[in-house]
Amino acid sequence: MSDAASKDEVVDVLIAGAGPAGLALGGELGRAGVRALVLEREPEPPGFCRGFNLNARSLELLDRRGLAARFLAEGPTAQTTVFVGASRLDLAAMRTKHPYALGIPQTRVEELLAEWAVGLGARLVRGRRLTGLRQDGDGVTVEVDGADGPSIVRCRWLVGCDGGRSTVRKAAGIGFPGTPARKFTLLGDVVLADPSAVSFGPNTGPGGRSVFAIPRPGYVRLVTADPAPPADPHEPVPLGSFQRAIDAALGHRAEIAEALWLTRFGDAARLAEQFRAGRVLLAGDAAHIHPPAGAIGVNAAIDDAVNLGWKLALVVRGQAPDTLLDTYHDERHAAGKRLLRNTRAQAVLAQANGDDDRLAPLRDLLSELAESADTAGPLAEAITGVGTRYPASGDPGHPWAGRMVPDIPLGQDGEDGLTALLTRRAGGALLLNGAADSQALSTAARPWADRVTTAHTHPHALERARAILVRPDGHAAWIGAPSTPVDAAPEELRETLARWFGRPAATL
Repeated sequence: MSDAASKDEVVDVLIAGAGPAGLALGGELGRAGVRALVLEREPEPPGFCRGFNLNARSLELLDRRGLAARFLAEGPTAQTTVFVGASRLDLAAMRTKHPYALGIPQTRVEELLAEWAVGLGARLVRGRRLTGLRQDGDGVTVEVDGADGPSIVRCRWLVGCDGGRSTVRKAAGIGFPGTPARKFTLLGDVVLADPSAVSFGPNTGPGGRSVFAIPRPGYVRLVTADPAPPADPHEPVPLGSFQRAIDAALGHRAEIAEALWLTRFGDAARLAEQFRAGRVLLAGDAAHIHPPAGAIGVNAAIDDAVNLGWKLALVVRGQAPDTLLDTYHDERHAAGKRLLRNTRAQAVLAQANGDDDRLAPLRDLLSELAESADTAGPLAEAITGVGTRYPASGDPGHPWAGRMVPDIPLGQDGEDGLTALLTRRAGGALLLNGAADSQALSTAARPWADRVTTAHTHPHALERARAILVRPDGHAAWIGAPSTPVDAAPEELRETLARWFGRPAATL
C-alpha cells in the first residue's frame, strides 16, 4: 500500500498524516486528477482503535463518493445514541438519507480510506515524519526524516493532518488558542477476569463516580475519570493505576487479566487561528481538538477533507485562483467553532452526573429536548453536523440553501440520481427543472462544462426552485429563486460559477 519516497522530490500536494483527514483528502484529490503524497510518521498502522463511530454527516459525504455502502457493510447502525445523562438522542428524526450512527472501528475506517486514496493515485509512505518547513511564493520546502535518513520534499501545497500536536501547525506559526485540559479521563481496552464484574453502559459506584463500559469482540472498553493525573498528561498509563481507578469508581474489584491499550485524554478545546497560512493548510485534529463527546473527531476530519479537497484540486489544476482556499478557512473555521461549542457543552453537562449538581436542571432540560419529537431532529442535526449550511447565493429562504442537497432523481424517468452523478464526476452539478429559462441557464453554464454537469429533474423535484447549483461536496451553492427575473438569473448563475469553480474554460 506504500512505496518508498525518493531522497529529494517535487510533488503538487504533500499531506502530513495518514489519519482519517489525510487519507480522505488524498482520495478527494485523486478523484479530481491530483496525485498527493501522504507521509505518515508511524511505520505501521496503530494496534489500537480510538473510536467506533461514523455519523450521518460522514455517511452523507461518503455517499456522494460512492463509498457509503462499503462502510455500512462493516458494522451495525443505531438510530439513537447516548447524549447527556441517561438520555438518548433520536437520530431517526434527522433530515438525512442516513438517520443513524454506524458502529465501525476507526482502524477499519482508515483502512478503507487508504484503499480508496491509493486506488485513485495517492502515494502513502509510512515511517517518514516532517521535521521542518520553509514556504515561499511558489511552494513549500519540507524537511523529512525517517529510518533511511533525512530528505527534502518540495511541494506546491502542504496540508497538515498530523494531529493535535501538529508539527505543521507549529512550524507554520499558526496559533492554537482555546482552553487547556482541566479534567482528564482514563480509557482502557482490557480483558476482564470476570466479564460480569462490569455491566454495559454506566456503572455508578457508592461514591458517585462511574465507569462506562462498552463491550467489544474479545474485550471491553472501560472509561472513567482520572483521579490523579500526572504533571505530564502524555505519560503512559500504568496498569496498576488504571486498575485502582476502576476499582475505586466501582466500589468493588473488577480484575483486569490483560490490558490491550491504556490511554488518558483531557477536555482541552482549541481551534487554529487560521486553517490556511499561505501555502500551508490544516485539517482534522491539527486544526481543532475538543472533548470526545459524541465521538465526533473522525467525522469532523472527513468533513474538513471533503471541503478542502475539491477546492485545492481546482487551484492545483490552475482552474481557480488560490483565493478559493480562503473559503475553506471561512467555512470550516466556523464549523470548528460550532464543534467546540457542542462538545464542550456536552462535557460540562456530564459533570451533572458527578460533582456538580447545579447542572442537573440543565441536563434534564436537554435530555427532554433530545427525546421530544418536536426538537430531537434539529438538536441531532446540530450535534452531528447534518444541519451544516455553507454560504449560498440566490434564494436564502429555500430549505436547501447552503445545505446538502438530497439525492433527488434526475432525468425524465428518474433513472439516475444526484448522488450517482456526483460519484461519477469529480465536479459539481447544475440541476434544472424545465422552467422557462432553463435553456438560458444551461447556456450560461456551458463554459464550466468541464467542472459542472448539467442535469434535468422532474418539475417539482427542486422544492419550488427553478434551478440549483450543487458543489462537488453536495452542498447547494446557488438557488434559482422563482421571483428572480428571467434575464437576471443567468448572470446570477455565472457569478456563482466563477466564485466556486474558477474561470470559465474560454478564458483559460
